[in-house]
Amino acid sequence: MRISRGMGLFLLAFGVWSWVLWPTFFKNILASEDSWSGGTPTPFLWVHLVIATVSLVLGTIIGVLGWRGYRAARG
Repeated sequence: MRISRGMGLFLLAFGVWSWVLWPTFFKNILASEDSWSGGTPTPFLWVHLVIATVSLVLGTIIGVLGWRGYRAARG
């Protein structure tokens, strides 16, 4: 399957956006008082950690596919 240059750039931008958004989101979750109960992590923290981790992994994969598609469409 071939990815157009435009779609490659879109996928790459999505990957970059994931790396801008999710670390900031998780930093805010860590600071939330809902994340801790007596110094121990709550289910709220664990759920959001999983969501952020999966989103970063998928964002990375999508960004790499976008970069490869963009490069392949150039030449």
